[in-house]
Amino acid sequence: MSDPADQTAGSTPTEAGETQRIAKRMARAGLCSRREAEKWIAEGRVSVNGVIIETPATLVGDNDAVTVDGKPLPAPDRPRLWRFNKPAGLLTTRSDPQGRPTVFDALPGDLPRLVSVGRLDINSEGLLLFTNDGGLARKLEHPSTGLRRRYRVRVRGRVEPDKLAALAEGVTVEGVQYGAVEARLENQQSSNAWVIVTLREGKNREVRRIMEHLGYPVNRLSRTAYGPITLLNLRRGEIEEVPPGIVRRLLGESHKGAKAKAKKVKPNRRKSRRAGAGGGAPRQGR
Repeated sequence: MSDPADQTAGSTPTEAGETQRIAKRMARAGLCSRREAEKWIAEGRVSVNGVIIETPATLVGDNDAVTVDGKPLPAPDRPRLWRFNKPAGLLTTRSDPQGRPTVFDALPGDLPRLVSVGRLDINSEGLLLFTNDGGLARKLEHPSTGLRRRYRVRVRGRVEPDKLAALAEGVTVEGVQYGAVEARLENQQSSNAWVIVTLREGKNREVRRIMEHLGYPVNRLSRTAYGPITLLNLRRGEIEEVPPGIVRRLLGESHKGAKAKAKKVKPNRRKSRRAGAGGGAPRQGR
């Protein structure tokens, strides 16, 4: 049971289900982020059952009438997921003080408000997931979910397979402990090598730091899979919705194998070209 001190206007549980914080409800409706919702509430723009609320701790149920600037709050959409083939040169952030291009600049304008599932740094490319549901994003990011992230990495130097195999026991780099990492040599060239790296944690710059710790500086990094979702034939700069059946599996809901066809969305060509979009994922030897 919730603490009565947190119960304000519209906080009584309804027959339709449990209550949730108003900021979360607003974010789930795709209207804004939770942080923006808190700002709007402080500005007196949000009402519940005709009463202007003053705190984002307000709890609401399905039967409560929520309005923003006098307009009814849209009904929340079902949790949805998109896969995006991120080009190098884009920041995984909504805005950048320095004005550098971001992944959100490259997305088509007809999509709902999305959040990224984790990040890829500016020089990394490949599979980046987006969702309209912050709870789903946090679940997919958390190590306890056990989702495997797979990367194709080009490094400098002659790679010793034994060094890669030792990563299965975990490794400590500059005081940071990394869990078990699967790494195997794919192709050795004269001065570069391609390595396939699979991990479950996804800590900040984990792959780059581990490879550099082994003496193999990374000069190209592309994520190719995140759990059951892969790049497949998605071209660089393109975004495509993940079928609902896969989303339900990731949420832990039972299903009988949805056959919904993935909907491909045309990329924002103008902004994608500015960021170097075009072409496919890195091929072997490039």
